[in-house]
Amino acid sequence: MNTNMTKAELVASVAEKSETSKATAEKVIKALLESIQGALVEKRSVTLVGFGTFYTNERAARKGRNPRTNEEIEIAAATVPKFKAGKGLKDAVNA
Repeated sequence: MNTNMTKAELVASVAEKSETSKATAEKVIKALLESIQGALVEKRSVTLVGFGTFYTNERAARKGRNPRTNEEIEIAAATVPKFKAGKGLKDAVNA
């Protein structure tokens, strides 16, 4: 059994729970994800009380090794997206 939920399954679930069409649910999900992504691009966090917080974190430049050649390489600094689960989500998963 596949333990991952696909986007199509998510759309179907949202459509059923909100009693709307799959097309409407897909538009809403797409708008939600674009809004979260836009906020993260602007270095803003998105907090959904009881669910969690999406935010960005700066990762400093560092040295690494190429596993094939064992040659030392420079890994550039980067901004990475992060998610911290809220209490409601943690409680639901652990129930």
